[in-house]
Amino acid sequence: MRVNHAGEVAAQALYHGQALVARDPQVREFLLAAAREEGDHLVWCAARLEALGARTSVLDPLWYAGSVAIGALAGLAGDRISLGFISETERQVEGHIDAHLERLPPDDAASRAILDQMKADEIRHGRHARERGGAELPLPLRALMRVTAKVMTTSAYWI
Repeated sequence: MRVNHAGEVAAQALYHGQALVARDPQVREFLLAAAREEGDHLVWCAARLEALGARTSVLDPLWYAGSVAIGALAGLAGDRISLGFISETERQVEGHIDAHLERLPPDDAASRAILDQMKADEIRHGRHARERGGAELPLPLRALMRVTAKVMTTSAYWI
């Protein structure tokens, strides 16, 4: 659950960074609304961690700062690229959540409920980004995003 929490820190920050530089006011509002939902996910993950007697990653401030910067860079490339970045991010997050759901103990209904709702929200964010004109990102950029996510998730698991 710590990895999911760190991912929500990063997701909220990505949206904040993208909203800072969004050109279209409707895109900016979409980004801010999605960031608020990611904030809900963050609260759910933090509460579940507390219930499990676990802690958040000490690297959370780094994830937030780095993700705001990445989000702003994606946003500076233009709203279509920024929306495409969201679509790809949410596609990758969906895969991560699916893998986590497979590893959860069958009797951990509380974590499963959180992850199921997060997955539904992430799928909707990605779909809305595509519907707003999000561009398909090139394969090398998608691969770089996967590597970056792997570094973050591995680090958050241990630190």
